[in-house]
Amino acid sequence: MLDLKYIQENYEEARKRLATRHQPQILDDLDEVYHLSEELKSEIQQIQALREKRNRLSDEVKKLKPQGVDVSALIEKSRKVGQEIAALEKESRELEARLNALLLRLPNLPHESVPVGSSSDDNVVVRVVGQPPSFVFQPLPHWDIGRNLGILDFERAAKITGSRFALYFGAGARLERALINFMLDLHTKEHGFQEVLPPFIANEASLTGTGNLPKFAEDLFKLEGYDWYLIPTAEVPLTNIYRNEMLEAENLPCRFVACTPCFRSEAGSYGKDIRGLIRQHQFNKVEMMIFSLPENSLEELEYMTRCAGRVLEKLGLAYRVVALCTGDMGFASGKTYDLEVWMPSRNGYMEISSCSDCFDFQARRAQIRFKRDQKAKPEFVHTLNGSGLAVGRTVSAILENYQQKDGSVVIPEALRPYMDGLEVIRP
Repeated sequence: MLDLKYIQENYEEARKRLATRHQPQILDDLDEVYHLSEELKSEIQQIQALREKRNRLSDEVKKLKPQGVDVSALIEKSRKVGQEIAALEKESRELEARLNALLLRLPNLPHESVPVGSSSDDNVVVRVVGQPPSFVFQPLPHWDIGRNLGILDFERAAKITGSRFALYFGAGARLERALINFMLDLHTKEHGFQEVLPPFIANEASLTGTGNLPKFAEDLFKLEGYDWYLIPTAEVPLTNIYRNEMLEAENLPCRFVACTPCFRSEAGSYGKDIRGLIRQHQFNKVEMMIFSLPENSLEELEYMTRCAGRVLEKLGLAYRVVALCTGDMGFASGKTYDLEVWMPSRNGYMEISSCSDCFDFQARRAQIRFKRDQKAKPEFVHTLNGSGLAVGRTVSAILENYQQKDGSVVIPEALRPYMDGLEVIRP
């Protein structure tokens, strides 16, 4: 949530920065927020003036009544002032509710270092790491490789549930599990993250805190009869660990990592990546989460991005880091780097991780604050989240980049200890 005081005092600057997201509705909402806030401010001033008037009338009644003066007119006037106050208070509560609803719809302000652009075409490649493999044969897409090896079955998964689900068998299931353990070990043992196993179901307050609700309800799976949702990412429970809590500055940064299934309706993505493991309704993801001091959050974003990249480097997968432009960033993000892995079937790169600095946007919604010392005024922490990595997409990248002419797939050396030394998956 944006700081209303900032909007009131820096309206033109806020409008200029939000305009770079290239969504006209955002500016309409911002204009309404500003005008409603001015209206609310005026009503609060009127209420305060009327309260002072009522107090003066009350003091006059107390002064004159013992003297035998008829104060009935004063009492009636005080009663009418009270009615005016009650009516204005009702109006102000309604205004405040409308204002808060609109504030929840406004996205984060892009950081000044974010490239300005309207779509993914305007994203900026920051660095390229590793060399894509070359093949003496026509490489296959991962869904064909998985089917030929007998380790992936999308048709039977569709029979069980529906489209955009997968069945893993044998070495395929082991590969998914090996990747999860490898990623968690790397982030906890080498990168300093604390492992968490959170609930896979979250309530409305948790999803509001991260920015998923109310704006993106259609992207979620809601449990019928409950105020609960299946989580779209571990970012939701991890961010809400400290909701409505006060932290100590000396304990920051707090770095957590979790592996959870993620559930997404993929609303509006019909016809996009419908084959294979790229865009599933259910998938596993290792997620990093950092609670940071405000002055250190950009440095923490660089660190988180390096941690995600280290996973790909150890797996021997070529990738690039891309700074998302203002028009391509997520709702809650103020600055985002995407990591894109090389995919032979596309002859191009595919997103496999997104690392975002949300600054104080989520912390304000979830009321996560800290104190620099006991006498200091509370401040909002900065929250950061990043995939470390999306597991199914990593499986697809391994199958495609390590495929052999005879149809087999070589297991990256870093994963072999997690697969009892298995070096090759053969047909």
